[in-house]
Amino acid sequence: MLVSMTAAGGTAKPDSDAAAREGVRMPSLAKYEVIEELGHGGMATVYRAHDPRLARDVAVKVLHPHLRESREIAHRFSVEAKAVAKLKHPNIVEVFDVSSAEDREQYLVVELIRGATLRKLLATHGALPPEVAAAIGLELIGALGHAHDAGVVHRDVKPENVLMEHRVAKVKDGDASADPCVGEGLTPAPTSRPSGPPSGGRRSVKDAGARVRVKLTDFGIAKLLDAQGVTSTGQVLGSPAHMAPEQIEGGDVDARADVFGLGVLLYECMVGHLPFVGNNPAQVLRRVLDGIYAPAERERPTVGKVWSTILDRALARDAERRFPSAEALGEALSRELERLEITSPRAEIEAFFDDPEAYHADHEARLVAVLSRLGAEARRARKPLDAAADYNRALAYAPADPTILRVVSTMHRAEARARAVRRAAPMVLAVLALGAASYGVARAVRGRPPAALADTPPRPSASTEPVVRAEPSSSASVRVEAPPPSASTAVVAVVAPPSTTRPPERTPKETSRTVRLATVRPVAGVRVSVDGGPPIEALDGTSVVVDDKAHELSFTCANDMCEPQRRAVGAGEAAPPPLAIEMRIRDATLVVSGSSASFYGIEQMPQLTLRSGTPIRVPMTRGSYTVVLFDRMNPEQKQGVTLIAGRRTDVHFGAP
Repeated sequence: MLVSMTAAGGTAKPDSDAAAREGVRMPSLAKYEVIEELGHGGMATVYRAHDPRLARDVAVKVLHPHLRESREIAHRFSVEAKAVAKLKHPNIVEVFDVSSAEDREQYLVVELIRGATLRKLLATHGALPPEVAAAIGLELIGALGHAHDAGVVHRDVKPENVLMEHRVAKVKDGDASADPCVGEGLTPAPTSRPSGPPSGGRRSVKDAGARVRVKLTDFGIAKLLDAQGVTSTGQVLGSPAHMAPEQIEGGDVDARADVFGLGVLLYECMVGHLPFVGNNPAQVLRRVLDGIYAPAERERPTVGKVWSTILDRALARDAERRFPSAEALGEALSRELERLEITSPRAEIEAFFDDPEAYHADHEARLVAVLSRLGAEARRARKPLDAAADYNRALAYAPADPTILRVVSTMHRAEARARAVRRAAPMVLAVLALGAASYGVARAVRGRPPAALADTPPRPSASTEPVVRAEPSSSASVRVEAPPPSASTAVVAVVAPPSTTRPPERTPKETSRTVRLATVRPVAGVRVSVDGGPPIEALDGTSVVVDDKAHELSFTCANDMCEPQRRAVGAGEAAPPPLAIEMRIRDATLVVSGSSASFYGIEQMPQLTLRSGTPIRVPMTRGSYTVVLFDRMNPEQKQGVTLIAGRRTDVHFGAP
């Protein structure tokens, strides 16, 4: 279920009259005063409401009217309430109340989280730094581990069901105090924060990480392991791209299904897109069942080998090959964070939310230094695979760093020589074996005199008389070697005179290298040029040939729909690692002109609300996108419009 239990900052007071004046239809609940709509999904709409009995704001999930008569939906509502009511954990949204059979509306009352969903965070910022994603994963693992211990499997772990609350810090007289104010995109105004040296150890703010809360919600399709008949036989519940294979096939579902779902979530956070993709749900389900996806390190080299390996195990097709529990996955995430000298994962989340742009620059500088040192240590310990993993990830962050380029080039040449030796070893062994056999045959033949000479006595010779084996030519000198004491003959060697002809001078050979584009996103419309030259089409697997000098690759998109991107290729003889190019598609701008008393929505993006004359930025995943606008006061009034990346679209809706 796609719901967003988020609210703008501050504590609002009930104002039903204002809502009525604005034309928003609010449900009528006996025990709660509904204030405003927060979001809605396929099953329910979520509102912020006030509980006058306890003087607190809550989130109320109200079932859609057309679903009220469904016994199955009502049962799932009841299941969610029972499932979460038995769970008390700081990373799980708490359930306060549920409607009774006598209530006109069917609703669920839960804790109000003043933030946004992880899905909205990804839509705003794109792929997260892998360490921030892992830190968020650890928070969710705490929630899942607690649920699993209570016999509850979530079965729908996805960014839409993760809520993020961040309180902005205000620094006064050296003390950091938290201000409970959160923007919808989790990107508050930058605040000053201490940053340590690149080698790590950067948190000095008091109670670092205390201003961030990560909450798991929506246990609506959770399976109670101690209950019977919660779902009908063979029924598939969940989101296709996040469902474990055994869940799709209707088999036994246990905690490892949530490990798979969390693996999908972490992959999307680190890479920027889902591992299993297709043109329709059937294709997605097929890819999940076949276990077909691109490794994270290939899609985004900055993820690195270690994180990619952890994700591969979490996404294993067979449940037996996955991490056996959420805690086991958490241990793997924690080990890698500690190896990278990140001792406070929650502080990493907090620092990212405080100022994403500054965090990226600081984090990358620290990470390159740490990875370079770890790579050097692995080389000294004769662990070439570990060294290559760390150096390659450092190079993905700093592709023009001459020191890292030199080390990686040296390692690539050493590996190439090792591969050549391994390929040649069988041939060398065969030649040696053949030579040994020939030598044995020759010795056997020399040991027997020819049959024609068997009865001929040997011709005596003086021990000092040299025997000439070869007739020297007139232009050669003759060196006579004295016979050794035990030899009866001397050997005359023919030595050629020194040549007076100078060898031809060698001309320097120009070295060419191939720069391969492993992946290019978006899949169409991207162009690449070398040093400002004519652009060519860039696709997955495209190769660009350059010489051994330094070059710059420039990437652009057709119709200027993407942010330009540049990649440096350092000087050297070795080919650089394959590049993963991910262009950020520009947002579209939509302006609706209509009645000032109306609100408008987009069917494909129900979380967005538009006001007349107010521009709104719409995240784009491709160059153009056709959406359907509707009037929230009169949903029957609809209008189609095509949004174009990087451009403004004005739409007249209804009466001016």
